[in-house]
Amino acid sequence: METSPVWRAPRLWLWLLVAARIVVFPLARLRVSGSLPAELRGGPVILATNHVSPFDPVVMMAACHRAGIAPRFMATGGVFRAPLVGAVMRHCGHIRVDRNTAHVADALPAAAKALAENSAVLVYPEGRIGLDPWMWPERGKTGTARMAQLSGSPVLPVAQWGTHAVVPYAAPRHLGRALLKALFTRPVVQVRFGDRPVDLSSAQIGTPGAQTMQATRLIMDAIDETLTPLRRDEMQTPKVIDSTRPHDLSRVRPRR
Repeated sequence: METSPVWRAPRLWLWLLVAARIVVFPLARLRVSGSLPAELRGGPVILATNHVSPFDPVVMMAACHRAGIAPRFMATGGVFRAPLVGAVMRHCGHIRVDRNTAHVADALPAAAKALAENSAVLVYPEGRIGLDPWMWPERGKTGTARMAQLSGSPVLPVAQWGTHAVVPYAAPRHLGRALLKALFTRPVVQVRFGDRPVDLSSAQIGTPGAQTMQATRLIMDAIDETLTPLRRDEMQTPKVIDSTRPHDLSRVRPRR
């Protein structure tokens, strides 16, 4: 991977990470476990996490600040098109993903460049809020695996749980009611950083396409493994049911 200048998080982004903790505090009891392994600090790393609620990015910002990480997020192009938010995202060095367009492939070299600058890059491998009926991570898109292959960067699994009890899938519909309820109940929201990077050594056999598919499966399995301790008492049906969430069986994964 070509050497590039080391990226430094802009002051605005560092301030927003602090602001995220302030926003989360009255709405939820944030529990963060694990941390970025010592060997990954100061170097490039891909943080691959599951996606369960529109509130996830704010919680991940708060958790990353607590863990001492200032990652660059891969986010949908719609966020970048918003007048004020888009300008902030660009200034803070985040990476645009124009899904379902001819420009979607531009995200991979942009992410590889960010990783060459020793950045931590946070990505949702599912590519959307997961619609698995039991709220386990659904089948991942191949972009995260291709990022790892292109950049040679390690992939650290990250799991989060409980954000659906704060902001439901259908937000902003009934958002005020959901936030008011969260203010009174302050549900527990958990984030867990994996103990070690995903071992992708077994994904080096076969055609390039087969390698990418195998690497994607390994990444999603690692997120499952990281998530399991967070929902030990609700392995089948979640305790909090988000009635606004549709179900999509087409991307349900077999779980070990």
